[in-house]
Amino acid sequence: MRHLLRMASYSSRTNMHARNLAIVWAPNLLRSKDIEATGFNGTAAFMEVRVQSIVVEFILTHVEQLF
Repeated sequence: MRHLLRMASYSSRTNMHARNLAIVWAPNLLRSKDIEATGFNGTAAFMEVRVQSIVVEFILTHVEQLF
């Protein structure tokens, strides 16, 4: 998480701020067995990934308090 936070500090150059990093990394960091097992697609999969990205973005914006 601290590494991703460091990456977010370069967002002015890379446009990879906490929200974008969360969107990219959330499915890997918070892998959902429900999506894999049931083969979610469409709206259900999108909603699951959205929740994951919100959680990861929260963690990234509160790294110092959480870790």
